[in-house]
Amino acid sequence: MTSRPELHDVDPFDLPDWLSAGPVVWESDGGLRASHHVTGTVTGEGGEQLPCSLLAVDEAYPAPVAGDDVRTRAHQAWHHRQVLLVEEAGTLTLAVPGQRFDAELVLESLARLAKAVGASPDDYAALLTIGSARR
Repeated sequence: MTSRPELHDVDPFDLPDWLSAGPVVWESDGGLRASHHVTGTVTGEGGEQLPCSLLAVDEAYPAPVAGDDVRTRAHQAWHHRQVLLVEEAGTLTLAVPGQRFDAELVLESLARLAKAVGASPDDYAALLTIGSARR
């Protein structure tokens, strides 16, 4: 059995100010169809970067990817039109209800990140790879 990663809460006020100061682009490192865990990077207008992953917390095969407490809090936050922000191995991670990501779920997750840091979702964009790997 594989062990779950350690997930620690992140306070949006502890995130860099540039996340709310202008255009921000999130770019996936790989395809959305590859996994319940999509790694990526957010980049600000001035070239500042921050690793930022998406984690679909309901994936449970071959083992649960998140503990019951994280899954419950992710669902509660989503119900209230927010997103649970956690840190996994030094990477900002958006914990999102579900098992996989599609374009709509990615965009909604990023819109909720924007709101969490006091930015307009209109300032956020996403560059997605649809397949399972980048060429």
